[in-house]
Amino acid sequence: MPTGAEPGDPCRWCDVLPPFIRAVRSAAWLTGRGTASRIVHALKYDGWQDITIGMAAEMARLRWPADVLRERAWVVPVPLTSSRARERGFNQAEVLARALAPHWGIPLLPALLRTRMPVSQTRLTPGERVVNVTRAFTVAPAGASDLTGAHCVLVDDVVTTAATLIACAAALVDGGARIVSCVTFGRAPAIGDRRSPLE
Repeated sequence: MPTGAEPGDPCRWCDVLPPFIRAVRSAAWLTGRGTASRIVHALKYDGWQDITIGMAAEMARLRWPADVLRERAWVVPVPLTSSRARERGFNQAEVLARALAPHWGIPLLPALLRTRMPVSQTRLTPGERVVNVTRAFTVAPAGASDLTGAHCVLVDDVVTTAATLIACAAALVDGGARIVSCVTFGRAPAIGDRRSPLE
């Protein structure tokens, strides 16, 4: 639940999350106007990687069900396409995950790879986003044994429709993980959200 949301507030995609996703949390609503949006922009487009220290601190304060706190074993960043990684020079999700892992005292495991290069999600509808990332991720052979039976926490900078998180979580479960939780710094409003996001 992002900062500014009230307990029990529904979101557009919570009801359609697959059963292998235990919980999803975000630290802030993103509306494109406030501080949180400027923070994400500074990381992704201005290369300000040190800003992840504060972002991770906010994410570390989020509340989780007791079983997630007890079971979480790995922090797993959402991978970038190779072309975007070359263009940006870093994967913002991995930098953020590296900053978050020490707060929780669990290790980082860059277990996921992109198997194909989908188009940017930015201008796609929610339905198009799901199709775009279907089968776009797989588990790296080197990380497969570490995933067996584990509760992993996926990390990304922003979630909108959860299509990417769902696709990544499915790949982790296919690769041996038992269950997946997800955390992002920002939650961007999707078409059809049933409340007006606050930032």
